[in-house]
Parts: sequence; structure tokens; C-alpha cells
Amino acid sequence: MRAYSIGDIHGHLDKLTAAHALIARDREVTGDGDAPVIHVGDLVDRGPDSRGVIEFLREGLARGENWVVLKGNHDRMFAAFVGDAGHQDAGLRAALSWLHPNLGGAETLRSYGVRNAADRPVAGVWEDAQALVPEAHLRFLRGLPTLHRFGEAAFVHAGIRPGIALEAQAEDDLVWIREPFLSDRRNHGVLVVHGHTVVDSARHYGNRVNIDSGAGYGRPLTTVVIEGGEAFVITEAGRVALPPLP
Repeated sequence: MRAYSIGDIHGHLDKLTAAHALIARDREVTGDGDAPVIHVGDLVDRGPDSRGVIEFLREGLARGENWVVLKGNHDRMFAAFVGDAGHQDAGLRAALSWLHPNLGGAETLRSYGVRNAADRPVAGVWEDAQALVPEAHLRFLRGLPTLHRFGEAAFVHAGIRPGIALEAQAEDDLVWIREPFLSDRRNHGVLVVHGHTVVDSARHYGNRVNIDSGAGYGRPLTTVVIEGGEAFVITEAGRVALPPLP
């Protein structure tokens, strides 16, 4: 069973459309137009066009594309802020807010026309966000699933809590977890494909594949194809095998 997956987008519409072009080219080579495309979340923040990313994905789903869009922690924080300026995400350190420069919320709001969000009182920023962020975008983000099982793989934004059945996983873990997931080498029963934790390039650890290559920091957006337990990075030159690390 074949599935494509795209890593953390972080507001880079140009990189997202380029990733879909790579997938279209791979489909032409393989003759398989039915495999799903699974986006592992963090659609927004840091990059210049979070609004465009959301609209691109909404439009694709509306016209019947075989896409899955998962919720990331940044997507959850964005929608929660517009709903309640005082909301503090359970996975975020108390000293930080979504508008902190490290998180990139101001860039997301700028794509909707909210200016200088990191430099003004929060109340005014929130009022502008309420007026300018379409309710349809918020409903879209709030309704995103947090895990998608397909064949021998499970796709998720951050990871899973080891030892807990997939159907019993908590959303906070699915969108935020790092440890103990990252250092756990046991067989999870599925190959977990995830983002959230930036690596230099996609890596296959045997029980999981990390595809967050840092698009939010000006680096490439990774696209992979998963076939059973095998993974391949899709590049301009074609597929490149991604063997498990020793």
C-alpha cells in the first residue's frame, strides 16, 4: 500500500505546491493516481503565507482530492488564540505565548492582514484577528484529525506515547510529544510517520520516520512515499531510498 506524506509546512505555500508537483510527477512514473497524500500538520506560523496554505488545502479537499490534513500544535494554537486571546496551550511553556517571536504567530496573522502582532497589546491584536481571520479557516483547523492509520503506517504530527494503543492516544501527545517517543526503539505495531522535531533531512529509525526538515526555518519541505515498511524521499531527480538507520 502506497501513501505520500508531506512534512511541516509552516506557511510556505510555494514549497507546498512544489511538493505536490513532485508527487504528481511520481504518480506519472508509477501510474498510481489513487494513493493518498497525508500532510502531517503545522500548516501555519513562521512562513509568509499561512492563509494561502490553509486555502490551498481546503480547496483541494473540497474538490475531492485524496488528501488527509492532520492537526499540528501550531495549528491548534492559532485557532485557540483567535477564539480566546488568553488561551494557554497545554503543551506550551508558561513563559511563552503563541505570539512569541520563536513561535511565529505574528507571521500567520500578517498573512490575514493583522499588522505588527508581536509589537502591540494583545487585546488589539485579538480584535483584529477576530475581524480578519475567516471563520471557515478556524472551523477547518479545529476539525482536523490528529492521527491517520493507513496500511502498515500511522501518520501523526508529533508522535505517539509508547505503550499506549493508537485509539487511546491523547491529543496533547499526538501534537506535542517528543520524549519518551523519540528515544523509544520498540516496535509500535505500525511505522509512525511524523514531523514536529526538526532534523537535517528525513530519517528512518526503523519504527518511525521523521519528515520535518525545517521548512519553517528556511530549509526544504520534505515529501516522502511510504510503501509498506519502506520509505523514499521524492526529489527533483526522482525517488531516493530512505533506509532505516543502524
